Amino acid sequence: MDRLDNTVRPYAWGSTTAIPLLLGAEPTGEPQAEMWMGAHPGAPSRTPRGPLTEVIDADPEGELGTEAVARFGPRLPFLLKILAAGAPLSLQVHPDLTQAREGYEDEERRGVPIDAPHRNYKDANHKPELICALTEFDGLCGFRAPLEAAELLSALEVDSLKPYVDLLHARPEEAALREVLTAVLTADPEAMATTVTEAAAACARLGGAHAPYAGIAHHYPGDRGVIAAMLLHHVRLQPGEALFLGAGVPHAYLNGLGVEIMANSDNVLRCGLTPKHIDVPELLRIVRFEAGDPGVLRPEASRDGEEVYETPIDEFRLSRYVLPEGAPAHDLTLRTPQILLCTAGSVRTGDHPLGPGESVFVPAGEKLEVSGNGTVFRATVIT
Repeated sequence: MDRLDNTVRPYAWGSTTAIPLLLGAEPTGEPQAEMWMGAHPGAPSRTPRGPLTEVIDADPEGELGTEAVARFGPRLPFLLKILAAGAPLSLQVHPDLTQAREGYEDEERRGVPIDAPHRNYKDANHKPELICALTEFDGLCGFRAPLEAAELLSALEVDSLKPYVDLLHARPEEAALREVLTAVLTADPEAMATTVTEAAAACARLGGAHAPYAGIAHHYPGDRGVIAAMLLHHVRLQPGEALFLGAGVPHAYLNGLGVEIMANSDNVLRCGLTPKHIDVPELLRIVRFEAGDPGVLRPEASRDGEEVYETPIDEFRLSRYVLPEGAPAHDLTLRTPQILLCTAGSVRTGDHPLGPGESVFVPAGEKLEVSGNGTVFRATVIT
C-alpha cells in the first residue's frame, strides 16, 4: 500500500480556499480546482515507488489484479478527484464509448494534433462521472421539460427569447430541445450577447429559480451558455448526496466542494460558459435531447457500514465509511485495486494514518483494514 502525493490543478474556476481548508494548509491566493488521485498520464499520483503510472506499468497484474486487467486492460480504469468549484465550469457533455472511439479514430485519421485547441477527442474512452458533495454543492444536470424551460424563459420578458419560448411550446420534446439549443449556439454572437445581458438583468431582478442563472452570467457576461443553461435543471446537493453524469447528458458544476470519480478519459464536448472551442455539429451529435429528473443519489448502506453510490458503470465504484470512535476495524481487502481518501477526522489504513485530503493506493489482493474516527471514501472497479 502506498501513500499518495497528489497534484492540485490551478484551473481558473477553482476555489482559492476550499482545498487548502480541507488539507489544513494556508491558501496561496491562487485558484485550486482539482486534486487528482490515480494514474492519469496528465498528472499521475506520486508514490514512494515512483509515479503511479510507472508502478502499474511495471506489474499490471500484480497492482491491478488479473480480473481488472482482463476486463479493462493494463491501466487503472478510474480517476478520483477532489473538486473545488469557486465559479461555474464549462457547460459540457461526454460521449459514449462508441462515439468516443469513432471520434478519436476520425481525428487521428485526419491528422488533427492531439494538443490542437479544436480537437474534441483526446482518447478513445468514454467519461461517465459521479460527483459526491462534501459541502453544499450547486450544479446543472440534464434538460428540463420543454414547457418548464419555456416558463423560465418567458418570465424574463426579453423579446429576443420569444422565438425560443414558442419553439418549446410548439414542438415535441426531443425536437424542441434540439432546435432551441441549436438556435442558441448558432445565433449571431453580438445579438446573443445583448440577449444574455438583458436576460441576466431580469434573472437578478426576479431571483428565486432565476437566481442561479444571474450568478452564471456574472462570471460569463454575454456568453450564449447562459441561455443554454436555462434549459437545464439546477440542482443543489447536500453533503453526502451525489449526481451521476452519463453519456450525452449536458451538465456543469457551479459551486462547492466534492469528491469526483470518472472513467480515465479527457473527452469533453463544450456548449458554453467557456472561451474554448465549441464544435456545434459534433456536440449536437453527442447530446441526448431527453428531459428527465436529475436523479440525486444517496448512498445505500450495507451491513458492514459501507455506503455505496450505485451507478451503471463498471470502470468505477465509489463508496464511503463514516467511522464512529471506538468502532472495530473494517476489513476492506479486495481482488481489485483501490484508492482510499479521508475527507474528515482521522483514520488508519494499515500502517498509514490519514487526515482530511490524504489518500493511499492499495494493490489488488493486499490485506487492508480501516479504523479510526472519520470519513473515508473508497474507489475501486467492478469486474
